[in-house]
Amino acid sequence: MTTPAAVITDAAAYAQAVEDAVTASAAYYTGGTSALDDDAYDRLVRGIAAWETEHPDQVLPNSPTGKVAGGAVEGDVPHTVAMLSLDNVFSPEEFTTWSASLARRIGHEVERFSVEPKLDGLAVAARYAGGRLRQLITRGDGTAGEHVSHAIGTIEGLPHELAEPVTVEVRGEVLMTTAQFEHANEVRTAHGGQPFANPRGAAAGSLRAKERAYTVPMTFFGYGLLPLPNTEKALAPRLGELAHSDLMVQAAAYGVNTTATTAVPGITADTVEQVLARVQEIAALRAELPFGIDGIVIKADLAADQQSAGSGSRAPRWAIAYKLPAVEKITRLLEVEWNVGRTGIIAPRAVLEPVEIDGATITYATLHNPADITRRDLRLGDHVMVHRAGDVIPRIEAPVAHLRTGDEQPIAFPEACPRCGAGINTGEQRWRCENGRNCHLVAALSYAAGRDQLDIEGLGHTRVVQLVDAGLVADLADLFTLTREQLMGLERMGVTSTDNLLAAIAAAKGQPLSRVLCALGVRGTGRSMSRRIARRFASMDNIRAANAESMQQVEGIGTEKAPSIVAELAELAPLIDKLAAAGVNMTEPGATPPASSDGDTGEADENTEGVGGPLAGMTVVVTGAMTGPLEKLSRNQMNELIERAGGRSSSSVSKKTSLVVAGDGAGSKRAKAEDLAIRLATPDEFAALVADYLN
Repeated sequence: MTTPAAVITDAAAYAQAVEDAVTASAAYYTGGTSALDDDAYDRLVRGIAAWETEHPDQVLPNSPTGKVAGGAVEGDVPHTVAMLSLDNVFSPEEFTTWSASLARRIGHEVERFSVEPKLDGLAVAARYAGGRLRQLITRGDGTAGEHVSHAIGTIEGLPHELAEPVTVEVRGEVLMTTAQFEHANEVRTAHGGQPFANPRGAAAGSLRAKERAYTVPMTFFGYGLLPLPNTEKALAPRLGELAHSDLMVQAAAYGVNTTATTAVPGITADTVEQVLARVQEIAALRAELPFGIDGIVIKADLAADQQSAGSGSRAPRWAIAYKLPAVEKITRLLEVEWNVGRTGIIAPRAVLEPVEIDGATITYATLHNPADITRRDLRLGDHVMVHRAGDVIPRIEAPVAHLRTGDEQPIAFPEACPRCGAGINTGEQRWRCENGRNCHLVAALSYAAGRDQLDIEGLGHTRVVQLVDAGLVADLADLFTLTREQLMGLERMGVTSTDNLLAAIAAAKGQPLSRVLCALGVRGTGRSMSRRIARRFASMDNIRAANAESMQQVEGIGTEKAPSIVAELAELAPLIDKLAAAGVNMTEPGATPPASSDGDTGEADENTEGVGGPLAGMTVVVTGAMTGPLEKLSRNQMNELIERAGGRSSSSVSKKTSLVVAGDGAGSKRAKAEDLAIRLATPDEFAALVADYLN
């Protein structure tokens, strides 16, 4: 969808819009502290451009439409070749129009495009002499940039020495990954500073900081490679003649980080349709990426086409940025709600002034825990940067501290459980009601009865509320002692519904241990982790006998998670005993008990249900819609099937993947499997392969 332009009605409004845009741009490119988010800035600049088109004689000299980076702060280090910005398109129609214009300009259809993610960072030029990194310069105003060579050595992916002793300039983006951003905020607040508003602002501020008492890691992704003056004669013309895609291969060969190793590597495309298909693939992966992107960069790949198209004063004519909908917006924090989850965790939730992000109206965002609120110094009434990508729950990145008015108020933390009034255990970062699961019994029981846990058909939320309100169920084990007479006494429970529910409860007693463990809702475990634990220890007795060291032998359980799992299982001992006494299964079919008494048999002895099965030793990825015998299986049930047949399920395709089951609508994962020459199977072919393991 095209970003709507701001409406500018007269010359005075135009002049104010230019001033606002230039101010916002300068703040954005120096420290990421702009009062405008990306979407608001884009709307403003499009409005300015529309006014200037209709009033060409009134264009102001400081207009952002004629400047690289919209009027960023000038630097003092001249660029050997102008470091330009990119023009934008916002829809398939706009891109198609642009590509047709480019074809007319160069006199023929573009033979090949390059397509790569538009990384949300700070553009820099890294100059190497004899293979050694000598200078690091920001884009600045495109003609000259700021000298930031003091940051050399703090940026991952930008080697101090190249694999070959060449004299070249590498251009790219410096950014912070999600993990680096979280670490940077922890370090910054520990030193008494305000948290960064977002990863881009964090990278911009950190790259320029010269006298901080601390350093934080950043990451570089290269997107350009060009010769420098006095470059070896053999190298200079060769670089100038290479296609963009070949330049990226050469940069990677030198040891420079590029997108090639990510889930969204740069590719080439022969047609507009292929470009737009790749745009959709990258957009679909956006929420899963460990770094921010705000669009896709599309270029004429061949050097001859670039030279024919040429460049304007602000942007090249052979490249365009296809902007994606904004995933970050600025809005106000109105209040904080405190909700209690099924395990008794007390979680804060931000109530926001409604704001539209990526097509959805956002009124709530996660706040993680009280320590996070304190660390970010959030206050009621704050303007806050809210981030949302895909189906990810919106989160508050940080307050926009420079917009504070002084009327903001501290956030009050609860002194007692907001649900039941009991005391609060504040010993960990995530606060918990002292009544634990009993505080929110309905949520705990509804979760346990779910399809991926005990799968008790007919025991939905409404029925659980009815059972709890009637005093018939005080914990999970009580479900298995319900009688026909008790159920018949409830409103809207007839003979058929009663018998069906009792039959479903009886069937749930025979579920494998992995599902029983998942139903217990131990913190730090879920469906996949519960299966791993059950397969390793084979029985509930062995699981309960395991110490933290033994628990760490399970894949994905580290030194922090293991003790909490062991402690919570000990806390659940009375409930587990009641479940066993009620006849609930406490073993995992096909799993072999560990050899030693404490379960510490070493990694090589880890139990794997289905050893010797058709998928033995294989890592399997399922993507797209399943058909045939697999159509009614949930994704969790597919994972269970894979593991019963001896394999390991995974959600991402890599060189370690053995098989990709590609159903209808399979997109980027299928394409990546084809690129890596990984075996592909249709749902019917896979069903035939594992037929002996289908229930």
